[in-house]
Amino acid sequence: MVIITENLFPPSSAKDLGKAFLDLPPLPDYITMLGPYILSDTDKGIRSILIYECEKSKLADALQFVADRVTTYFDVVPGYTYSVNAWFEASEALKMIGLA
Repeated sequence: MVIITENLFPPSSAKDLGKAFLDLPPLPDYITMLGPYILSDTDKGIRSILIYECEKSKLADALQFVADRVTTYFDVVPGYTYSVNAWFEASEALKMIGLA
């Protein structure tokens, strides 16, 4: 399973976000992070995507950890918004609809 976060913030908040990112606590052993991957979007600001991998059995714990992690930016990064979503592998999605 993966949890994908998309973060959006204005360029004027980039240093604030960078400092906050460097101060985050380490990930628990059951989560592996890919990224962050950064994109400067002239219409929206700076976007970043992070991918967190975890076992299905740890999804609830991982979602809570990631949600707590991204909401720490609210107090220190002006204009920060985010989304957090769990994504299924195709084989998992097929099981959900009775095709595997």
